[in-house]
Amino acid sequence: MTPTRSRTLWLRTEPLHAVIYFDERCRGLGRAVGLKGFWMGYFAARTAPMGRVGSAVATAALGVFAPGMVARALPSAWEYASPDRVLQERARLTARALRQLVPGVDALASAVNPLLAAVVEDAPALARPLFAANRDLYDRADPVERLWHLTTCVREFRGDAHVTALADHGLDAREALALAAATGRVNADGIRRDRGWSEEEWAATADLMRDRGLVDASGAATEQGRTERQLIEADTDRLAARLLRPLSETETEGLLTALEPATRKILDQDIVPFPNPIGLPRTVS
Repeated sequence: MTPTRSRTLWLRTEPLHAVIYFDERCRGLGRAVGLKGFWMGYFAARTAPMGRVGSAVATAALGVFAPGMVARALPSAWEYASPDRVLQERARLTARALRQLVPGVDALASAVNPLLAAVVEDAPALARPLFAANRDLYDRADPVERLWHLTTCVREFRGDAHVTALADHGLDAREALALAAATGRVNADGIRRDRGWSEEEWAATADLMRDRGLVDASGAATEQGRTERQLIEADTDRLAARLLRPLSETETEGLLTALEPATRKILDQDIVPFPNPIGLPRTVS
């Protein structure tokens, strides 16, 4: 698939955002605020912009996690740390990580923050819960914290769009993951475990997908399944393209060009594993 401009924007912002999941300085966020383990820290950090959210709302917004996995973390996480405390710590840790991983990131922030802010401020919040919650948080004094929050807004806007596309194509959370695995986007065993689904649930999903003609007897994607996945990605790109509307062609190219060296720097340091559960490829273009 030839990358669209909106996909290229994702490829050049997602690595900056993703340090929160993969960099060791950030993976300790939960422990730093008194939470119990990585996953409680993950769900707290991801949903803290929405406030003291419970597991049902979080599961719906996040789209692909098993309800039981989310329920083990939320709402009990808020007994140990408030959303505000989690938000402050995630901003501090991600900015520190970016400054160590990307020399000159302060200069990058000065160059791209105004363009990213224009994108984020102009984007519609309707039916985009994670984006809407994060947009209220990006205006920070520290320029690198601001950069990380703006890239987070971009990725959550796209993430909300992707969940919408999955639902529109009639896929539930397990089917969406299984189709991504069947088409080689993510590792099947890894994504099943990382998202909290049992082997029995995964097997039942495979049966349903075979009945729909999306996978064959071996579990590989059929032509119909590959086409369905391409349509989902195209719909996600189309919906996420709304982000770039306020920028001119020159501004868009300038933003994408400025972001490229920083994202390459992060990927070259093997901070993000490949394959990874977010489906991020090694390429940034």
